[in-house]
Amino acid sequence: MDLDDLIAAQRGMVSRAQALAAGLTAARLRWLVESRRWRRVHAHTFATTTGPLTFEARVWAAILRVGHDAVASHRTAAVLDGLCDDAGPVIHVTAPAERHVRGKIDGVRVHYAHRLPLTRHPAASPPRTRLEETVLDLVDVASHPREAEGWVTAACQRRLTTPERLADALGRRKKIRWRPMTEAMLVDVAEGAQSPLELRHLRQVERAHGLPTSCRQRRVAGHRVIWIDVDYPEFAVRVELDGRVGHVGEGRFRDRRRDNRATVDGHATLRYGHADIFGNPCTVAAEHARVLRTRGWTGRPRSCGPSCPVPMIIKETGRQDAMPLS
Repeated sequence: MDLDDLIAAQRGMVSRAQALAAGLTAARLRWLVESRRWRRVHAHTFATTTGPLTFEARVWAAILRVGHDAVASHRTAAVLDGLCDDAGPVIHVTAPAERHVRGKIDGVRVHYAHRLPLTRHPAASPPRTRLEETVLDLVDVASHPREAEGWVTAACQRRLTTPERLADALGRRKKIRWRPMTEAMLVDVAEGAQSPLELRHLRQVERAHGLPTSCRQRRVAGHRVIWIDVDYPEFAVRVELDGRVGHVGEGRFRDRRRDNRATVDGHATLRYGHADIFGNPCTVAAEHARVLRTRGWTGRPRSCGPSCPVPMIIKETGRQDAMPLS
């Protein structure tokens, strides 16, 4: 590849070593910089354009500065693969563990990995880690379990990978933070939970309180195809879990039409948001149990802990239902 093609492939970026290998002399390179036709971005790394650098150009500059075999990783790779939209203020690059990059690189954080030859994508440009490895890298550095959940569910919800592929990649890692939680979460995601909100409902509302097993992300075909977040078809009860995305503007009207259609068809629809599921899962479970019991469920919810109010709420509700009308 000649120098012009190389520069084009690297979004206008080139390293000193590449320029010299392509036939430029050191004097010519110095003149290009001094005449401001090129500009230094990092040590021995140059932009061949004078305008603002694009995100991919900044990524290439960081990779070239770190050196041979370096790849974009973590949040930077996540943006390149469409896993998230916010790149943050820092470009993340991973280098082979045997290399040590001297000095601080402005706007760049360097990570090191022993397994980099196995985890880098074989063909992506700019070079980066494989999608599954990127997700697990982000899980590993997550400061909170909910953040780790968010990366896994986002990757599956955006159809960038599958729980099975993530589980396979996880099995090849010797050390990773949040491993037990991530292993359990991948099983749950494989069963249909597609967001931290849905995972929280599955674990802390349904399972923790002994409610019936629901169908998740159920596709219902009719005049228009709809998706049900949580469905108890035996009892004609549906639960919609509303995150912020997709439930404003036109999304809100779609929700209303869906709920109205369900009511006409004889279904009861319960709707909850983050504050309900994360803040009051026991109260949500009690509401589920009340509606399910009025529609034929003969089971009884159980307490999830010493302070869980669910059994008492159900007991009081049953007592009120049994009171004669005055």
